[in-house]
Amino acid sequence: QLQLVESGGGLVQPGGSLRLSCAVSGATMDVYYMGWFRQTPGKEREGVSCIATIGGRTNYADSVKGRFTISRDDAKNTVYLQMNSLKPEDTAVYYCTADRVDKLLYPLYDYWGQGTQVTVSA
Repeated sequence: QLQLVESGGGLVQPGGSLRLSCAVSGATMDVYYMGWFRQTPGKEREGVSCIATIGGRTNYADSVKGRFTISRDDAKNTVYLQMNSLKPEDTAVYYCTADRVDKLLYPLYDYWGQGTQVTVSA
């Protein structure tokens, strides 16, 4: 059973940066498509970014393009989300996801972490 554990969330001022990490256990990560989603109360989960397996193709939501960067280190079984130029509207719980099938930014991934809170506020 694949397990995902996010870390790196917290409180940051507008314009600041955070790097989220997602540690994967239970299997080697290199065969999994990985993604990051976020959710605020009363709203549906939003796909933020995803990264493919071989070749590492990446996709981003329009709202984060140019500010967020997803990356993966299969040797460490970890996927990252570097978030720069953060805005108050980026405030959400961020979830790491994994699937053997490419689900792009659709919230259909088989595996989900518990989430980490990111709050952007002055």
